[in-house]
Amino acid sequence: MRTAIYPGTFDPITNGHIDVIRKSLKIVDRLVVATTINIHKDYFFSIDERITIIKNSLFKDLKLNKKKIIVIPFETLTIQLCKKFKASIIIRGLRAVSDFEYEFQLAGMNKKLDNKIETIFLMSDVENQIISSKFVKEIAKLNGNVNKFLTRSAIKAIRNKLK
Repeated sequence: MRTAIYPGTFDPITNGHIDVIRKSLKIVDRLVVATTINIHKDYFFSIDERITIIKNSLFKDLKLNKKKIIVIPFETLTIQLCKKFKASIIIRGLRAVSDFEYEFQLAGMNKKLDNKIETIFLMSDVENQIISSKFVKEIAKLNGNVNKFLTRSAIKAIRNKLK
């Protein structure tokens, strides 16, 4: 069974993330969507809220296969997570050329930590490449329409959070 880890903040999960998840499922048997816990980072949603939003978006809104996707929180090195789940692949999403330098360095460091684990870069579809959680939150805070960027569950969660 080929397993991959897709780490990220997913604060909140966007249609861009979902594109990467769907593409990942074409090349792996099991995908671990791992959302980070970092006490030094200021998240919009708590870890429990992010887990709920991700699960609702993937399984309730999109009806993706629960047997192929695991959603977890994590606060370790991604390489340690790979060992725990016997994953040989790390999935990283790329939106634009500006993402590449950071992602390239991160992949290089992970390779130095464990040369048996490969990083695969996937791009979301063109219409979702501009989407970032940061911009979505900003649009929502300014009462803009975020319907084109998120699932129903994520939209509801943002609206509830901003009440």
